[in-house]
Amino acid sequence: MGATVSSLERAVAEPADATVLDVAGLRTVIGIREKQLVAIDDVSFSVRSGEVLGLVGESGSGKSLTLLSILGLLAPPVRREAGSIRLGARELGGLSRRDWRHIRGREVSMIFQEPLTSLDPAFTIGRQLTETVRSHKRVNAAEAEAEAVEMLERVGIAGAARRLGAYPHEFSGGMRQRVMIAMALVLRPKLLLADEPVTALDVTTQAQILDLISSLQRELQMAVILVSHDLGVVLDIADRVAVMYAGQIVEVAESGAIYSAPRHHYTHGLLASKLSLSRKGEPVEVMPGRVPSLGERQEHCRFAPRCPAALERCLIEMPELDPPVGSQQLRCFNPRTEGRGRG
Repeated sequence: MGATVSSLERAVAEPADATVLDVAGLRTVIGIREKQLVAIDDVSFSVRSGEVLGLVGESGSGKSLTLLSILGLLAPPVRREAGSIRLGARELGGLSRRDWRHIRGREVSMIFQEPLTSLDPAFTIGRQLTETVRSHKRVNAAEAEAEAVEMLERVGIAGAARRLGAYPHEFSGGMRQRVMIAMALVLRPKLLLADEPVTALDVTTQAQILDLISSLQRELQMAVILVSHDLGVVLDIADRVAVMYAGQIVEVAESGAIYSAPRHHYTHGLLASKLSLSRKGEPVEVMPGRVPSLGERQEHCRFAPRCPAALERCLIEMPELDPPVGSQQLRCFNPRTEGRGRG
């Protein structure tokens, strides 16, 4: 069988605090005729080896587009206009198609939102997995199949060798998501991008998939960026959380700090609007308004029209994302000073 990188070897090769991905000043635009709509605006963050970074926000905040920008999967009229994306010491901007083929899957992998549309319905699960292996490693068909079986077993698919001959439609939603995880991890990448990996799954299956990602992440010492619109889901497994709103990051902090003392009013609103059994009988808080569309975004605080604490300044100026203080960053002129984000 072809050589694989064990978690012990990965830990020796990469210190626990090594920065795997560093994104600085990312700006992604959509060109519609002569107009350039800014979809991702001055986004900066990093993720370290063995760390899970949660990227959260409502639909339309730019989370998925940020991941696609990182992985170089933008197609016209969408393009990255500015910013740096570094994978370790390598700058990902301007790579050739050949270089991207080497990086995708091998160094960076992605779990997409809907596995049924991400898996090819015309080919068996086994063929799709073994082709992933053989496109990056010099192994024969039998060796690639053995690696595919091993990874399917590790993600909890019973009778893995027998299921290699099955097609995607023959699996349940939860099992298809496990197959996607197996495909993303079969090459032991340094970085996993997980885009809404539990969307449309029932609560029990959600918990199983999140536990699976978490356990494999620890075992392989991967860096993980977990995207979700549900802050509660992310808080369960993320070390740090970056909150996005209207194409910008508005707050970054460790999960515990985000939960107990969110400083941005948008983060507080996300937490307060989450259903909780501990608040049975109490009305659910709802943030007024909606995320502005691309054409509605103004050069002032984008959350100001919905913010209960907006100042006059917020309606005429754009706040900058503060430099990091420890693990915390904030984009706000009038942050919260109270404690917990939810009752």
